[in-house]
Amino acid sequence: MAKAKKGAIEKIALKCSECNRRNYTTQKNRRNMQGKLELSKYCKFDKKHTLHVETKIK
Repeated sequence: MAKAKKGAIEKIALKCSECNRRNYTTQKNRRNMQGKLELSKYCKFDKKHTLHVETKIK
């Protein structure tokens, strides 16, 4: 079998910066955005909006 090429779209997980749990999954375009994605999202474990940082999905 041939090895599949990596596409422009990549699946990522968003990890809470306070409780360090992966609460969200999303995708991003690697061609448009080279840096790590950082969003303010709601954390249901902390019960408030916190900064969520991009991590890889295993």
